[in-house]
Amino acid sequence: MAQGSSRFTNGLLNVVLMAVGLGAAVLLYAFAGQTVFTGSRPERPPSDTSELVGQIIQVEVRNGAGVDHLAERTTQYLRDRGFDVVDMGNHSSFDQDQSVVIDRIGNLEAARNVAEALGIPPSRVRQNIKPAYYLDASVILGRDYAELRPFRETR
Repeated sequence: MAQGSSRFTNGLLNVVLMAVGLGAAVLLYAFAGQTVFTGSRPERPPSDTSELVGQIIQVEVRNGAGVDHLAERTTQYLRDRGFDVVDMGNHSSFDQDQSVVIDRIGNLEAARNVAEALGIPPSRVRQNIKPAYYLDASVILGRDYAELRPFRETR
């Protein structure tokens, strides 16, 4: 009977070792799946969202001169310089003599940055707060567009 008991003990020991080995393999696979297969984890977003506000200036571009593709060319120019142009199109009329930038949220600094990028003098930065527009500034391109940077640099 000692031999039968020894076989039973050896069999039980083999089953326990297999279960422990299988458990270790599952844990190792889970660990490898978290570290190796998924790559690096993304950086946590800032807890204070005010860090993000003001970094990206959202702009709309309006063609007030009636020249074809004026808003599109200006949009591309601004996007190439890191501005987020959220809308573009024609102004309500085509009788705009001078190009202007209009501050829409009370952040003249953002509007001045847009004006500077385009080569619009600071004296032509206006303020007309329109929170419902959900953007920082509006650009209205006038008949003086050829003096602006997007059009001087392509000549």
